[in-house]
Amino acid sequence: MDSSLESLYSCSGPQTESTPLLHNGQTSTSHSHHHQAHQHNQPRQGQHSHGISHISPEPPSSSSDSPQTGLRRSQPMHINAVRRLQEQEQQLRTSSLPAIPNPFPELCSPASSPVLSPGSLPPGEPSSGKYIVKIFSEDGMGKVVEIPANMTARDLCQLLVYKSHCVDDNSWALVEHHPLLGLERCLEDHELVVQVQASMNSDGRFLFRKNYAKYEFFRNPLTFFPEHMVAWCQETNHAILPSQLLQNFLATNSCPEIQGHLYMKDVGRKSWKKVYMFLRRSGLYCSTKGTSKEPRHLQLLADLEDSNIFTVITGKKQHGAPTDYGFCIKPNKSRGDMKELRMLCAEDEQSRSCWMTAFRIFKYGIVLYQNYKIPQQRKTLLSHFSAPVRSVSENSLVAMDFSGRIGRVIDNPVEAQSAAMEEGHAWRRTQRMNILGSHSPLHHSSLSSVIHIAQLWFHGRITREESHRIIHQQGQVDGLFLLRVSQSNPKAFVLTLCHHQKIKHFQILPCEEDGQGFFSLDDGATKFTDLIQLVEFYQLNRGVLPCKLKHPCTVVAL
Repeated sequence: MDSSLESLYSCSGPQTESTPLLHNGQTSTSHSHHHQAHQHNQPRQGQHSHGISHISPEPPSSSSDSPQTGLRRSQPMHINAVRRLQEQEQQLRTSSLPAIPNPFPELCSPASSPVLSPGSLPPGEPSSGKYIVKIFSEDGMGKVVEIPANMTARDLCQLLVYKSHCVDDNSWALVEHHPLLGLERCLEDHELVVQVQASMNSDGRFLFRKNYAKYEFFRNPLTFFPEHMVAWCQETNHAILPSQLLQNFLATNSCPEIQGHLYMKDVGRKSWKKVYMFLRRSGLYCSTKGTSKEPRHLQLLADLEDSNIFTVITGKKQHGAPTDYGFCIKPNKSRGDMKELRMLCAEDEQSRSCWMTAFRIFKYGIVLYQNYKIPQQRKTLLSHFSAPVRSVSENSLVAMDFSGRIGRVIDNPVEAQSAAMEEGHAWRRTQRMNILGSHSPLHHSSLSSVIHIAQLWFHGRITREESHRIIHQQGQVDGLFLLRVSQSNPKAFVLTLCHHQKIKHFQILPCEEDGQGFFSLDDGATKFTDLIQLVEFYQLNRGVLPCKLKHPCTVVAL
């Protein structure tokens, strides 16, 4: 288990060591020229070292007869020695000055507080120290964070959740976004942020957003892996259990295979062609003869170990894709050249999810399951505590009863909870009747019309296409939803819900009964005084919806 984790953190790049230099510029290697070793014990001061003599060799003539006797070439010095002298000089210069903290660490030199820019580090194992990365939110605002070189994507998400005061539901993710290429991918929890940033090109950036579908295939594997795309399921006559399907994908001794038709873009052209492909642990292959699996008919398109899979967000507009369900396999060493990208396109969303999920499982294996189990293990550890962990400010709060002449502290927890609920309902009733003297809840400034604005699931006046984009970005899992203002009816709202990887819209209309206004989703059969009550009801009851409301689409500003 631990060995598989270590293999992912190891880098494949060669390690280079600087060759030490002597005081006269010669290298301390034993491979010197034979004529220099036999004729001279010590090289003359004007003579070249052995590394330069291959380019411009000079005969060993007498220095007195040569016309270049007075010519002296500059000798190389030991770089570490020069740096050590500069550091000592700087220490002597600033030893008498007080230490003043730098208010702008992002403007410092890399020696004191390095600024990590794309391409500043070679792809491989990052060096030790602190690095500054910039994270962007959905609204385009950025936040500069200083992180260590060994910080993973999960740890950085936890740090951003803490700094932004978000609800930690283990669904936050760090997204690698390339706007010029129209590509993005969600970083795996174990990936090193500094290492990924070093391999990105200049236009790449990190986004902080929700991703509910990151490990959804562990909960509903049959939804992500249809039987007609898994070769192992087709060869088995009986039904496949979900646990057996996952074990077959995660076991290293098994050979699962994803197969099906995909559209592939020709390299250097704008045309797309439909080919039959196979995804295995060894890589992605296409068949040059129909659906044949014979080795002589298979052509290797991409290696999984040295590549990452991205979602194409501008497929039709930028790449002329035949459908909206495009994805791309990008080599790790690629710096943004379109000729190095393998552009692919599926028929529907389920097929694209199957190919992309299988790519992740084949590349990382059991490590993905370990990443999925870590939040559950943390919940198990926290459940052993008798009381939930509370902050100091929460512990200083007590329930009070001011109904009598003298206030009293409510010691009974049941009484305190009922008093809080009663106070909340009374506050709603009084505010609804008193806002600007309006007794109708349908008034544009009434409480029922504005109480939902501060909710995370309410996105205001966004278009239908914008709601589709948000749900696509945050995972397309069952129960993912948001509320928005209707474009056709200004007084109505729209519930946008995802079910079976399809997005559906339900209009919420205002209605009035006995002079009191309500909101209803089912033509008045079930009425609610405000949208918060409506959402809370459908989170517990499916009603006329295809599924319950589970995951709110959340956009947080950093």
